[in-house]
Amino acid sequence: MTAKHFYETFHPDHYDLFIDVNREQKTITGTSTITGEAIEDTILINQKYMTITKVMCDGTEVPFTVDDEEEAIKIAVGKTGKVTVEITYSAPLTDTMMGIYPSYYKVNGVKKQIIGTQFETTSARQAFPCVDEPEAKATFSLALKYDEHEGETTIANMPEIKVENGVHYFEKTVRMSSYLIAFAFGELQSKMTETKDGVKVGVFATKAHQAKELNFALDIAKRAIEFYEEFYQTKYPLPHSWQLALPDFSAGAMENWGLVTYREAAILLDPDNATPEQKAYVATVIAHELAHQWFGDLVTMKWWDDLWLNESFANMMEYVSIDALEPEWHVWDNVYQISEVPAALNRDATDGVQPVHVEVEHPADIDAIFDSAIVYAKGSRMLVMVRALLGDEALRKGLKYYFDQHQFGNATGDDLWNALSTATDLDIGKIMHTWLDQPGYPVVTAKVNAENHLVLSQKQFFIGEGKDANRKWAIPLNANFAAPQIMSERELDLGDYQDLRAKAGHALRINVGNSSHFIVNYDETLMNDIMTEVDQLQPVDQLQLLQDLSLLAAGNQISYAQIIPLLPKFAASRSNIVINILFNIVDQLRKFVTPGSADEKALKAFCNKLSAENVTHLGWQAKETDTSDDKLIRPIVLMAALYAENSSIYAAGHQIFTENKDNLAAIEASVRPHVLVNEVRNYHQPGLVADLIKQYQEAVDPYFKQDLLAAITMTTDKNELEKIVDNFENADIIKPQDLRAWYRSILLNQNGQQLAWDWLRQDWSWLEKTIGGDMEFTSYITVTAKVFDTAQRLTEFKEFFEPKIDQPGLGREIKMDTRVIATKAALVANEKAQVNEAIKAILSQDK
Repeated sequence: MTAKHFYETFHPDHYDLFIDVNREQKTITGTSTITGEAIEDTILINQKYMTITKVMCDGTEVPFTVDDEEEAIKIAVGKTGKVTVEITYSAPLTDTMMGIYPSYYKVNGVKKQIIGTQFETTSARQAFPCVDEPEAKATFSLALKYDEHEGETTIANMPEIKVENGVHYFEKTVRMSSYLIAFAFGELQSKMTETKDGVKVGVFATKAHQAKELNFALDIAKRAIEFYEEFYQTKYPLPHSWQLALPDFSAGAMENWGLVTYREAAILLDPDNATPEQKAYVATVIAHELAHQWFGDLVTMKWWDDLWLNESFANMMEYVSIDALEPEWHVWDNVYQISEVPAALNRDATDGVQPVHVEVEHPADIDAIFDSAIVYAKGSRMLVMVRALLGDEALRKGLKYYFDQHQFGNATGDDLWNALSTATDLDIGKIMHTWLDQPGYPVVTAKVNAENHLVLSQKQFFIGEGKDANRKWAIPLNANFAAPQIMSERELDLGDYQDLRAKAGHALRINVGNSSHFIVNYDETLMNDIMTEVDQLQPVDQLQLLQDLSLLAAGNQISYAQIIPLLPKFAASRSNIVINILFNIVDQLRKFVTPGSADEKALKAFCNKLSAENVTHLGWQAKETDTSDDKLIRPIVLMAALYAENSSIYAAGHQIFTENKDNLAAIEASVRPHVLVNEVRNYHQPGLVADLIKQYQEAVDPYFKQDLLAAITMTTDKNELEKIVDNFENADIIKPQDLRAWYRSILLNQNGQQLAWDWLRQDWSWLEKTIGGDMEFTSYITVTAKVFDTAQRLTEFKEFFEPKIDQPGLGREIKMDTRVIATKAALVANEKAQVNEAIKAILSQDK
């Protein structure tokens, strides 16, 4: 049932906002004056956690009621047509990282704060009364006052025009949705530049950081805006683009129009000691948010059911733009294929997963649909398929039409397909609805039948139990032989196999380049043929082969034991993406062994065998001769060697620690986490973990903090682990934004798993209170399910979470994650013996 949208009662046109923030007393007071058209004589305005003291309509006080459950103010304006409503209110300043909130940091040991905002999805209503729905676009004039002291900077979506009596006045915005309003103030440093078209670009951060940490982001932001103006053939519509690093920020970043906010790790970078992965991460996050300035901000989805319109598109464009700006980084392979693609394929194979386009009404459910693996990763795969079908020229032509038609307004998914269809003969909408409106994806079985014909058939793929709803998709086949462009049928007979094979002149494969959202199950004839040529395949096609096999094994369509003999064929690869998927599979095998057992010893020996050649070739230290792939492979194989108990790697890592013990941050960033983990696990000295925790508290570089976290949580000392878990709720040590990473790391540590799991269950209400109004909240359920894989943990998980199934925003996640754990537990029980036999059989060949 669709709830009544407040926009149906009142169409705002312009807001005059006066907001007064008192940091000392943690209060907000203000007035929200809204001019617009009353559609009904009682209008609905959103508020949350507010005290409403007075409502005026056209200068006369009018009756109103506040409904906290509906997050509403019901105002009896007594007429329809044009009205001006003035609402006087007060509200608390909270520490939930939603609405208007303080971010805490230290400079030279002194605790300070800056104020920032986070309004997506429905938290603008915590800052000022408004019609807090995407369709309710209006212009906004902001007047901002606060308990200001000398040396503070005040920024917002638009340029400041004057300061009078301590009130900062900002230029009127363009027409925009309430969730994109943003402002911030505090002691900030900044760096500025300008695009070739005169758009001012700035990066802002606290003064805890070195000035050089802002340089990388400034360069990427400037060039990304210039790229998008050309690609979209539509000018950036605001005078400036500010990028702000917030010390406390729940998500990765937020696309507020003209004032983008970021978690510090997503924007700040030490240019003298940053890994290729860190550079690519920061660059793609900035490019993602700036893609939104057009796709999401200039044209906004009409309602949250079309959230993918914003996120899927920005997720694709971040790779399109960074690939154009930094082609030698190969982000499509080195980031997209090894992060977005597996995230989408794994999540989308669980029965009960949401489709990309999902009906949603309740605010908590709106937050819950921000499923990064679906709305971002799967959605971007859909659009990558569209791009491949159209080509960039037609894509750009269709997008220009889309922006021209809908700028400063709202759109639906069909508006996008209609715009793209103006540039092609393909019925893009018809193809894409099969992907967007249905959950899941197909496995295409390719086999040579009794008549020697090559037959393709599609069926929904599940990991674990799944109800087959007879779905089918319009699949871009991307074949390397004569085959249709799109397979819409359930089964397709492509004719005589020998004839097709002879004409192609190579082994037959589909989904070449791994760009379509399906996996392939080849029969023995086809797979044997592919394996004879496996060395000639492109790295992305080797990756795809291993990726599809591991998914088929997770889905019980083949056994993991069948994959194990193939793995040594890839171990000597010099391709980062091949080595990445190889050791991902090895990591999956760890669930089949009991810690400390003979089986685990054999798995470690197998891991040593697979990593040995690259470890010898690369070692710990960067070399002049390193290729870009070498730099990315080194940390992967070092981690494998540490798991494999490679004693020479232990010793060399300890040597690096010893040489740098007075300045651990100076260790080369790509190996630093492994040096620190090695020290804690294998050279544990009394006081070491306490010292690393102290360094974690004092560190400013977000990446050094992540490396310290990785090491600290690897301790095997029960007392140290208890102290760490005791500090989960101590924000002076562990910020709420970082807590999930700490929780997950302790959960992964066999010695700490029980402690972390007990904490989650005992202190769930604290967690709910601290980050409950946040789109990251349900991810605590997800990360738990990703770690658990036994029948006992499944029982405990169900006992704790099933009573919460009816809570808004939690139900889907609990049901899905129960299936995830059940699937793994059943898989381990069924395949443990044969997996371990397969590993021993490989090792016996070396004797």
